[in-house]
Amino acid sequence: MIGKIYKSTGSWYLVRDDSGGFWNARLRGSYKIDGLTSSNPLAVGDMVDMEIEDNIQQTAIITEIHDRKNYIIRQSPGHKSQHNIIAANIDQSLLIATLKEPKTSQGFIDRFLVTSEAYHIPSTIVLNKSDLYREKEREKFEYWNDMYARVGYKIMLISVIKREGLDELLKILEGKTSLLSGHSGVGKSSLINAILPLQQLKTRDVSGWSGKGMHTTTFAEIHELPGGGQIIDTPGIREFGLVDIPKRELAHYFPEMRERLNECQFNNCIHLNEPGCAIKKAVVEGEVFEDRYISYCKILDSSDERY
Repeated sequence: MIGKIYKSTGSWYLVRDDSGGFWNARLRGSYKIDGLTSSNPLAVGDMVDMEIEDNIQQTAIITEIHDRKNYIIRQSPGHKSQHNIIAANIDQSLLIATLKEPKTSQGFIDRFLVTSEAYHIPSTIVLNKSDLYREKEREKFEYWNDMYARVGYKIMLISVIKREGLDELLKILEGKTSLLSGHSGVGKSSLINAILPLQQLKTRDVSGWSGKGMHTTTFAEIHELPGGGQIIDTPGIREFGLVDIPKRELAHYFPEMRERLNECQFNNCIHLNEPGCAIKKAVVEGEVFEDRYISYCKILDSSDERY
């Protein structure tokens, strides 16, 4: 029997079979995916083979994991040797971010985009809580909108409270399997409640003393969209550590850099201090945004790999 992982709760998984029935399933044995030491060998979105354990209790044993077309992965916080697969078999990723309460950093956004690029997953940046934005935040949005649009990313401004931008967002989600990710407190659960009112997920306010979000989603889970398509809700992410992206390949996942790599004087250019670097020249000439180049340098600097 073939099924799809709809929810992961640690050692148990909620699996939907081809006929629409749900099973509580456990994984048989231990798996390693693509040679990675993963804290979760199975992820929401995975296709699996199952054997029925108890028909009455609707329990099953997962015997095989199908090959993935893609997945989103990050470094496990506090355990650099381990990795966490966020979701698998995705058509697109939507990063839910905010410019206020809490503020999402550009560094976090760029790390998420790099990972999506590495696994060939189209990405959209969705800035929520526009009802809170004043002149400073509006100016920041216009700058980011210009910067990311030039790179080829769509960036949206929405307000769940005022229901602004939700119709456009639903059109993007329609008919696709979409990952929703972001910091805690950016309004993912409120957004899902707005587009799927029957779900009524729990929501919590941003912590007043820290300005940081508080976790409301505990486990990743798939929700069906009434017009067709699925969204994968994920727990809030504080950090996004990159996995298996060598320093010499990092520029390939910045689209504005990728198209200029063949212009560098040296084919092993890391775009820091080398002469004849086309990337640094493009930054000076304003063809590559300085803030994106700074993100690139910070990611390079945070990598444990030597070059």
